[in-house]
Amino acid sequence: MDRFETDCVVIGAGVIGLAVARALAISGRDVVVLEAEQQIATHTSSRNSEVIHAGLYYPTGSLKARHCVRGRRLLYAYLNERNIAFSRCGKLVVARSDETDALIDLADRARANGVEDINLISGAEARAMEPALHPDVSLALHSAQSGIFDSHAFFLALQGDLEDAGGVVALETPVVGGAIKGEGVELETGGAKAARLLARTVINAAGHNAVHIARQIDGLPPGRFPKPRFVKGSYFSVSGQTPFSRLIYPMPGRASLGLHLTIDLAGRGKLGPDAEWLSEEVTPPFDYRVDPNRAELFYQAARRYWPSLPNGALSPDYAGVRPKLVGPGEPSGDFRIEDTGAGLINLFGIESPGLTASLSIAEHVAEMLD
Repeated sequence: MDRFETDCVVIGAGVIGLAVARALAISGRDVVVLEAEQQIATHTSSRNSEVIHAGLYYPTGSLKARHCVRGRRLLYAYLNERNIAFSRCGKLVVARSDETDALIDLADRARANGVEDINLISGAEARAMEPALHPDVSLALHSAQSGIFDSHAFFLALQGDLEDAGGVVALETPVVGGAIKGEGVELETGGAKAARLLARTVINAAGHNAVHIARQIDGLPPGRFPKPRFVKGSYFSVSGQTPFSRLIYPMPGRASLGLHLTIDLAGRGKLGPDAEWLSEEVTPPFDYRVDPNRAELFYQAARRYWPSLPNGALSPDYAGVRPKLVGPGEPSGDFRIEDTGAGLINLFGIESPGLTASLSIAEHVAEMLD
């Protein structure tokens, strides 16, 4: 088995791993990214709504709130600088009469989080902006800073920056074990050619597999790691013209932000994700097929704010799986970014708004290593 030494290894070439690796390479570190799949960003990073979140939902002072707001500002600047397609189209979070108090609380939280350009508007004002909204919508929160973007172009730009700074992405190179050594962290990789890699610093950004990989590294207390849980979210595409120009969100639930309507850069509409807790026995790799029988749930949920959604308009599209650190019925958990003190930083539970927050999380990890 070949043995190598390097300065810094990032495990995982999803958006978080790529952003962290880019930040470290630009700072002067020698960086190798190890990715188990045949290409970058194949799981959580590319199986979402491609929404740029403003930072409305997350508990004030949490890592999600901090990195979403900071990350969104960094992301818009980066997309503009690199000429990556985006639209700051805005979002309406809509509430019926029995939900207005919760929406007012959400607006207060967003302001406490430092979110700019948010306004509570009446149902009539919301329907003046989006006439297809349900007449029962009595209050809405307008977030002008929310948007959509070409996430795949973003991933490629991050990889390009990393490689321009001397970094390397090694595809089809899964991490299968490791150990804490006096001089760093030794990783064992699988794939076509197994190897051992000794790195001074390792960033575990493996998404779904982050907890599993951390447990495979000898020399760390096993009880320190969270129990991973997973929530599958399916999407249905909307045929024909969608009568909205903004993102439309219902009030959020515990496991997700609600089954919302997004418009992509080509003007096509899609609904989702829903929230389907997977059994504790289910582990990666996941079944990403969308069950067509879930369509009726989507019609029911969407017609609470889009009553004219026609029958037969929805088709199964794609699904993603969120890595969670909490169970059903519990409040949504926070990101966990933990320095073990042994040359290894673990990133656990990086779910939504991880895509929006990616550049801020990368900045944070780089500062930890400084």
